[in-house]
Amino acid sequence: MEEQPNGRPSIPIWVWILGIFAIILGVQLWLSGRLNGPEKIPLSEAMAEIQSGKVEEISVSGNTMTLTMNNGEEISTSIDSRSTPEEALAYYGVTDEVLTENNIVVINNDQSAWNNLFSIIFAVGPVLLLIWIFTRGFRQMQGGGGNSIFGFGRSKAKNLNDANRPTVTFDDVAGVEEAKQDLVEVVQFLREPEKFVQVGARIPKGVLMVGPPGTGKTLLARAVAGEAGVPFFHISGSEFVEMFVGVGASRVRDLFEKAKQNAPSIVFVDEIDAVGRQRGAGLGGGHDEREQTLNQILVEMDGFDNETNVIVMAATNRADILDPALLRPGRFDRKVFVDLPDITGREKILKVHARGKPISSEVSFMDMARLTAGFSGADLENLINEAAIFAARRNKRTIGMLEFQDAFDRVVMGPERKSRVMSAEDKETVAYHEAGHAVVSFFLTNTDPVQKITIVPRGRAGGYVMPLPVDRFVVSREYFMDRITMALGGRASEEIFFGRITTGASNDLQQATSMARSMVMEYGMSDVLGLPTYGNGSGSPFMGREFGGFGGGRDYSEEAAREIDGEVRRILNEAYSRSLQLIKDNRDRLVKLADLLMKVETLDRPEFEKLMNAPMSNGNVVEGTIINAENMSEPLAGKPAMDAPA
Repeated sequence: MEEQPNGRPSIPIWVWILGIFAIILGVQLWLSGRLNGPEKIPLSEAMAEIQSGKVEEISVSGNTMTLTMNNGEEISTSIDSRSTPEEALAYYGVTDEVLTENNIVVINNDQSAWNNLFSIIFAVGPVLLLIWIFTRGFRQMQGGGGNSIFGFGRSKAKNLNDANRPTVTFDDVAGVEEAKQDLVEVVQFLREPEKFVQVGARIPKGVLMVGPPGTGKTLLARAVAGEAGVPFFHISGSEFVEMFVGVGASRVRDLFEKAKQNAPSIVFVDEIDAVGRQRGAGLGGGHDEREQTLNQILVEMDGFDNETNVIVMAATNRADILDPALLRPGRFDRKVFVDLPDITGREKILKVHARGKPISSEVSFMDMARLTAGFSGADLENLINEAAIFAARRNKRTIGMLEFQDAFDRVVMGPERKSRVMSAEDKETVAYHEAGHAVVSFFLTNTDPVQKITIVPRGRAGGYVMPLPVDRFVVSREYFMDRITMALGGRASEEIFFGRITTGASNDLQQATSMARSMVMEYGMSDVLGLPTYGNGSGSPFMGREFGGFGGGRDYSEEAAREIDGEVRRILNEAYSRSLQLIKDNRDRLVKLADLLMKVETLDRPEFEKLMNAPMSNGNVVEGTIINAENMSEPLAGKPAMDAPA
């Protein structure tokens, strides 16, 4: 039920209509005596009953005559409304003498005035009711929100005032210190404008927050709303667009009009790429509804009349597709890049989301931050929530390190598939596959250290090797080559020990091929192809610009395509040869690691490094087979493994 401005709930119009009709129907039934009324007989029969002396009392109300019999029963009849009751009785021979002789009492309930009043109500009432319904309906449609007939052009923005202002502050935002500082200055502009005006600084007209999903752009906007202390209008970019042409532009005008009336104020448009895409990029022509909406936004932000005290904030993770006119200074003066947090930022984010939760003293947020390289703020929040769920499932009062490790595995690789039972042959194949990844990674220079090895199925993987990633801002060619070599270590191990290949390396091959192609086409790391880049990376999102015989965005010749394929193949073959050689050189360590994995299923970093650094003899006994330099070419027996990507 909607509320009126005074806080009292408003009664829907259909309730009023049903109530009025119920009252009218009730009055009509009461007047006509139809609820539990007496039996109705013809007037002649009623007069005969009176003359026979069976009637004790006569009650007249309007044109209805009710007879009370000697036995207490009641019957009724109708008389002509043009004559009086006395005239009607006399017409049938019921005179005063007859009434006196039979001791009949006549009661005349003259309700002609009421009857006339109700007749007028019944005649005029429905007309007045219809007039009232239409008047109220049109008033609601004109004054209602965007869902009404006349409210299509009204903005759906929500004004966050003091009553519903978010409680989030800048203290609740961590890991994006530079972005937070830029927005703190915006709040200071609104709170202390004199501080900036006296040195000739003007308030920014627009602040655009750009960053990957989950990095905290909307959270920063909520913090600004909680800190600014001025009217804050929030709307999504998709709420401007409607099926009717011109509605989006009308909503933009209405939104900025409200913001100007409440100036100084802030307008926040979330996912602005829904309406801010480049104009003329598609095939719909210049009269597209989205383009008209964008044109109106451009005019409102910096048109002919630009003397306003309204700050526009917007967020997007697709800044590459926004119109250049929207990004220029004067509209969005300040671009705030909200990137993935570094290790220090991840530690702070974990501490923020851990507030109010019973975290065990053994938990090290620095270790978790080191382990979660590449996680966004939303990922870290989900990690802590999953850890809390594990603690509740195990009936623990605190969240320990074991819960965080299980939560990390679940977030990264998916839930543990305990119902998936592997045969002994499959388990052996997966163990040698994952041991191949781990051993190759350990003896390479530019790979991340191995944090965990497991052959327990999770998600779509039959097992995996988890590295301890290091934050890198630049990546060298040597790192790419070592990563590709590590990715191919599982397949190399299967070929050496089993003399065959399985589907377990499918995901490894995809990763290796993708890195090799990026080296050749994007980063200029090929000596054959040199410095030019090939292709447009992720592809242009505007297919309309690729028409006209330009090959769908391909900017290189067939000869270059052949050279690209040849270089990608060369890089993969070179890395695979390195994997084979490293496994042959450290075959004894790999056998011991695989044998241990088949027994314990999961190894952490200390146990793995202890095994790798242990001195090895020339031969090792594995299930009765002597493994040494003379029988390295002999494969072990086994069957194909399930999918076990690295």
